[in-house]
Amino acid sequence: MRSPTKLCLGLSALLALGTGALGLTPAAASPSQPTSARALSPGLTTALQRDLGLTASQARTRLAREAAATKLAPRAERAAGQTFGGSWYDAAHGTLVVGLTHTGGAEADSVRSTGATVVRVAHSAHTLDATKTALDNVARTDGAPTAVRSWHVDPRTSKVVAEVGKGAEHSAAVTKFLAPARKTGMLTINSVATEQQPQTFAAGTVGGDPYYINGNTRCSIGFSVVGGFVSAGHCGTPGSSVAGWDGSAMGTFAGSSFPGNDYSYIRIGNGWWTVPVVLGWGTVSDVLVRGSAVAPVGSSVCRSGSTTHWHCGTVLTQNETVNYSQGSVYQLTGTSVCAEPGDSGGSFITGDQAQGVTSGGWGNCTSGGQTWFQPVNEILSTYGLTLVTA
Repeated sequence: MRSPTKLCLGLSALLALGTGALGLTPAAASPSQPTSARALSPGLTTALQRDLGLTASQARTRLAREAAATKLAPRAERAAGQTFGGSWYDAAHGTLVVGLTHTGGAEADSVRSTGATVVRVAHSAHTLDATKTALDNVARTDGAPTAVRSWHVDPRTSKVVAEVGKGAEHSAAVTKFLAPARKTGMLTINSVATEQQPQTFAAGTVGGDPYYINGNTRCSIGFSVVGGFVSAGHCGTPGSSVAGWDGSAMGTFAGSSFPGNDYSYIRIGNGWWTVPVVLGWGTVSDVLVRGSAVAPVGSSVCRSGSTTHWHCGTVLTQNETVNYSQGSVYQLTGTSVCAEPGDSGGSFITGDQAQGVTSGGWGNCTSGGQTWFQPVNEILSTYGLTLVTA
């Protein structure tokens, strides 16, 4: 049950359950290295068992291997140099895979020496990113057709992938928009059902926890930062007032960006304070936040939100552009995790490492779906914030 004492926000959604987190003394810190799975909340293994179909032993092993891959990824990329074509976590073998445009040179040997697996890919990450950026630039200046759901670089196939509504793949508008990528020979088009059009997950007030914007919109808290918390940009605009789960004043939006980006910073006061915790909603134990090291594609990831609470899945894409009805949002991370209205802004976390705040998606947590998040490190950098960590 809720504690009658105000809890600071930092839990992804409601910030007010009377848990052991209240006794924690938060320490401000920059992104840290991930810890071993043994240091994590034991409830994480239960969530991975449920959502990824793993045994308890498999879940513990996966968390430990993902933490090692997350730590290794930046070093392997540096070793690859100009031959770097992207990297991802191979869940079947428990290893970090690094794509290289040349696998017989000194760079490949350097990457192998880090412990990563090397495979040959057709294009460098720089070349793929440039092709995706060409589409981003068209979207910024002319907009993107509504039939184009999203576009991203897939390092595993060394292609730029566009998700397009079924039946519209060859329409004039879609053909024109995708032309810059098609002429490079790097484009792949995936047809998706029309009901899979992404939308943001804000909601009107329906009761429950979280925070409320201007008295009529509910979103979920992302992560505690020194002075407040971060969340989704579509939840409110600078100056919008924010109330907590109990209806008491918390603070105001100090910064917000949407579309283009989907992040916000809410500055708090009025007796609220910050703790380095993501709420487990009774599904798992509340999870401590110890840093914000970026998990590779293929890693497991879990989300906490005020509507559907705690759900897990895997990281599908990074640096993906998603075309919402309000406009395109860039540099999102795609996941297989479900979400529903009211979950917007909530926490995405891998192990004890903060990943980002819920932006939007399609589907629901009954039939399944897909959700994107705005990476937390970009938010911290943009507003000059410090993540509150344990």
